[in-house]
Amino acid sequence: MVPSVAVVILNWNGKGLLAQFLPSVVKSVYPNLQIIVGDNASTDDSVSYVKATFPGVEIIENDKNYGFAEGYNKVLAQVKADYYVLLNSDVEVSENWILPLVELMESDDQIAIAQPKIKWQADKTKFEYAGAAGGFLDQYGFPFCRGRIFDAVETDEGQYNDVKEIFWASGAALFIKSKYWLSSGGLDGDLFAHMEEIDLCWRMKNMGYKVMYCPDAEIYHVGGGSLNATNPYKTYLNFRNNLVIMQKNLTSADAFRMIFIRFFLDFAALLHFLVRGEIKFAQAVSKAHLHFFRDFKQTRKKRAAHQLAYNKHTGVYHSSIVYQYFIKKVKKFSHL
Repeated sequence: MVPSVAVVILNWNGKGLLAQFLPSVVKSVYPNLQIIVGDNASTDDSVSYVKATFPGVEIIENDKNYGFAEGYNKVLAQVKADYYVLLNSDVEVSENWILPLVELMESDDQIAIAQPKIKWQADKTKFEYAGAAGGFLDQYGFPFCRGRIFDAVETDEGQYNDVKEIFWASGAALFIKSKYWLSSGGLDGDLFAHMEEIDLCWRMKNMGYKVMYCPDAEIYHVGGGSLNATNPYKTYLNFRNNLVIMQKNLTSADAFRMIFIRFFLDFAALLHFLVRGEIKFAQAVSKAHLHFFRDFKQTRKKRAAHQLAYNKHTGVYHSSIVYQYFIKKVKKFSHL
């Protein structure tokens, strides 16, 4: 029997995005599929629009805006399927994007999570910032992708057309076996948004499971649909959440060493913002550190039952991506 798949799009005041991209999702070809819009208490008319325009799409409404992470937790608690697909509302999909991923994940029970090739919707020759050809972490916990290092995004020339085990899969289009979603506890709602998918993948890897990249499925992501790069709150979330997920998932020895180093690197970023006159972004970094310490005891309670040594994980780059990018001027993953 073909495994059941639930594609779940979390929406908050996103009528325009749903009107633009939901038609492509509805055209997805897969024999055992349900498409669901989970709504985070939108104040626009996106729910009524979906009901009127896409009667075959199920709607699950949350009673308030829980953010990306907890919003998905609330919605998926009401969904029954073998596979959950967390799909951003600003994603255009190709018709046959689901089956290659399901076939890959069905081939190995140890594969818990996978992502397709993610390209930029505005220029489909290029990879997209949020996921590209799969996520990696460097030796200090900085995330980057095959196809995207910091702001340098590569053109897709087939250089990453291999199935590969990665460290993290993008939340823009994340496939997960529902049994592992349940056993892992889903996303950490306290993260609100940004890096919650890295935290989930990291927990899966600590539990001995694999995260994979599938090049045979391709989707096109706009990016920045909820919080764009010019929003200091996004900077705050990125800096805070990166520290939190390291505290949660690293061994005690690795956590002490890496977080200690990260504070110095983050301070350099803060000074960089100040020099450029970006005071609100500098304040966001400072606030992230203050809140990390404020919530330290609470986060400690969430530490996994066991952590694997960081350097044993597939998908860890055993050098500094900051050094490679800013000092050695390496702009392509294939040149690392």
